[in-house]
Amino acid sequence: MWPEPFLAALRARRSTPRLDGWILHTGGEPPYRVEPGDHSVSARAELAAADGIDLALVSLSSPLGIESLPADQARPLLDAYHEGVLALPRPFRAWAAAGLDDPDPAALRDVLVAGCVGLQLPANAIADEAGYERCGPLLTELERRDKPLFVHPGPDFAGAGGPSWWAAIVGYVGQMHAAWFAWHEYGAPRYPRLRVAFAMLAGLAPLHSDRIAARGGPDGLPGAGVFVETSSYGSGIVDAVAARLGADRIVLGSDRPYASPLSVGAGDRRLRIDNPATLLGPQFPARNP
Repeated sequence: MWPEPFLAALRARRSTPRLDGWILHTGGEPPYRVEPGDHSVSARAELAAADGIDLALVSLSSPLGIESLPADQARPLLDAYHEGVLALPRPFRAWAAAGLDDPDPAALRDVLVAGCVGLQLPANAIADEAGYERCGPLLTELERRDKPLFVHPGPDFAGAGGPSWWAAIVGYVGQMHAAWFAWHEYGAPRYPRLRVAFAMLAGLAPLHSDRIAARGGPDGLPGAGVFVETSSYGSGIVDAVAARLGADRIVLGSDRPYASPLSVGAGDRRLRIDNPATLLGPQFPARNP
């Protein structure tokens, strides 16, 4: 959900990512017509209420590629994003975003203090050891302030020129796989107290336990602070991942406005009421069901 200052900043650009009216141009995917109503704060608040959601965390769309722009280009867009999302009314809160060309832990600290719940990073930014070296100052700041990390697919430049669905089905899934295993190999040993959530069930990477065992990959379940969220997936897949990781590792997410969130009942044990509080920290106590 893009607030007005961010929309204006995208429209002011002449190179990707940019908005031409309501047509979105990015470097990795075909032009996309944005529906204005999808970015109506009041309409989205009504949808959250209808879904029974009393805390909705919005985030910058990492496939835009803003985080990877040169610092002088990323900074105005990130400032506009934070200005807009920090002013959103209930039930909305926001994940922070950060530039990767010149990572600035002081800027991250400022927006966390202002109200962002944690930091979102593109999955392809932390898909190997070099990514953890580059993002280290940001992750150290997160851990120091006891704030979580949200890993979300980034831009899929390899899929440019392919069909419109390619990035979401192929590129994003591959990125989430790489980020999941890179966390276990490079992230967790360096940041043992950092809580982290992987979008789209980490691309179903947790289900590859048999292949991991056969090929000598990381053994066992991830640490207690590792979560996955449900965007784009239905009940059957969520059940399978919950059976592998445990129901205490699943949090509700969605690709809205592109896809609706998983529909859950009050007694659905896959999405425990205290899971978001455990991920987000003591400033977000668990609510009654």
